Amino acid sequence: MTGSAPPRLLRPRALRPGDLVVIASLSGPLPAAYEPNVRQTVVVLERMGFRVRRAPLLEAGRRHWWSAATPAEIAAELNGLLRDPEVRAIVASDGGQAALGYLDLIDVEAIRADPKPVLGYSDISLLHLVLHARTGLVGFHADMAVPGFGGHWQSAPVARRAELEELYSRLLTGTEAIGALPASPSWECWRPGRVEGRLIGGVINRIVLAQATRFALPLDRFDGAVLFWEEMGGLASHVWSYLQVMRHCGILDRISGMVVGVPREIGGLEPGASPTLPEIVLDVLGDRDILVLGNVDFGHAGPNLPMPVGIRVGLDARQRTLSLLEPAVRPHAMTGPVG
Repeated sequence: MTGSAPPRLLRPRALRPGDLVVIASLSGPLPAAYEPNVRQTVVVLERMGFRVRRAPLLEAGRRHWWSAATPAEIAAELNGLLRDPEVRAIVASDGGQAALGYLDLIDVEAIRADPKPVLGYSDISLLHLVLHARTGLVGFHADMAVPGFGGHWQSAPVARRAELEELYSRLLTGTEAIGALPASPSWECWRPGRVEGRLIGGVINRIVLAQATRFALPLDRFDGAVLFWEEMGGLASHVWSYLQVMRHCGILDRISGMVVGVPREIGGLEPGASPTLPEIVLDVLGDRDILVLGNVDFGHAGPNLPMPVGIRVGLDARQRTLSLLEPAVRPHAMTGPVG
């Protein structure tokens, strides 16, 4: 996909109290041990004021190989949710390895007709990137049921849970820009500067995989963008390699800023190891004028700060701030795509 005019930003309609949110198995299976996490997610979402339903494939113990079901079955259920006017948002139960199998089976016309927030990260990054490329849909790289609302949120301090709940509620229901995301002491300036640009990203290995498909984001969609990424598992050398792929394909020559999430379970990044993650990033960036804010709390380290794909953000690495400059959802009176 090159040289095509990008679709205009497609914001879902803002949610209202009582709207139906469905938790669905968009990738991996639900082990019986994590059934309580799903129940806790229902509690969190109901406390935000929504009705909550589970999709049929979200059944403890149900699996097909490493996924909840076959790619065709997952796509059929997802398409049914996209077409159902009662469903106003979809929350992934977990990540996994399934999304690559059904990227070509998604009903993109249903998305264009009635865009809805799809929440999730990890493997769900593929959905956000591909659907944004094909329709302009804002992707909600945010917490999901098992590792998020029902997992990391439950072990977080009470004040942090309340802060996140209010933030997610504003993200899904508010039609004003949120502004600065709540920062934490872990945030680090790896290269100073201030920029504004569209937020594009996800799990770094999924960004690379998405760009290898026919649904890849055209390179010009990275012009001036703020690239965010995080990673779980593998080796530090793998992260270096993924960044090199993005250098070779031209992404790093187009972006203006980078936001790096807290790494999790990456071999070679243990305390005292060399190279460090900042050294790896800056090595690949070379002398490119790209500012970098590191160790930001989104992704697998959880709980997740939401990172809406496609939304314009302001990034000040020296001041360690990241601000959402426009809303992720549109007012009810508006119809169709918005610029």
